[in-house]
Formats: sequence, structure tokens, C-alpha cells
Amino acid sequence: MAFSKVPFMHLLGIRREYSQDGHARLVVETRRELENMIHAMHGGVVATLVDVVMASAAVSKIDFAKTAVTLNLNTSYLSPGRGSLTADGEFVSVDDDGDIVQCRAHVYDEQGRTVARSVGSFRYLDHR
Repeated sequence: MAFSKVPFMHLLGIRREYSQDGHARLVVETRRELENMIHAMHGGVVATLVDVVMASAAVSKIDFAKTAVTLNLNTSYLSPGRGSLTADGEFVSVDDDGDIVQCRAHVYDEQGRTVARSVGSFRYLDHR
């Protein structure tokens, strides 16, 4: 399923700025429904951002020939995310079989402050 057709992305208001050559960028604007108790972006939204931006980077590395499903995420939340958040994802490596991909992501706010950093493992799968 294409990114633009994923209902969850629409629900959160996440938009993709680009996804090509092993790099991707997503943006989400804050709104009350996405905030936590300290009026910052909820950690679950940030986790979704890093998950999807890394998967987007992974599939862009192989020209979208397959999809990528998450095997593992390790996310460090470094500061509260307020306002518009941008997530940059990057393909890092693939295993010898060409199935398991390592990626990393960086989330930052409008002032350029780091909100989160993440690394993840993904498995390439054929489209259904």
C-alpha cells in the first residue's frame, strides 16, 4: 500500500516530503489531539514518525520494489517536541541475504532542537 493511502498517516496528519536513494523526510504538525500531558507531541507519535521514516528510507533504497516491516526499534527521547516536527531517516546497511535492513532516524523541532534519535531493523517483503 502506498504511503499516501495509509489511513493511520492521515489520522496523525503525517506528510512525506521525500523518499529517495535511501533517505526520507516526514513532517507532522502538532495539534491538541497529539499532545501529552506537558503539551508536547506524544511519544507514540514520535515513535510512529521514526518507524515510518526509516521504513520509507529502506524501501527507497531499492526503488520501492518491496515493502519493509519493522523488526526492532530503539528510540531515545531527548527533549519535548513542540510545534512542527521533522523526521529524517537514512538507510545504513543490509545483511548478506539482502533481507534485513538497518536504518537510523533523527527527529527535530522548528528550532532545530533534537527531539529523538532512533535506530531500527526492518525486513524487506514482497508487496501483497
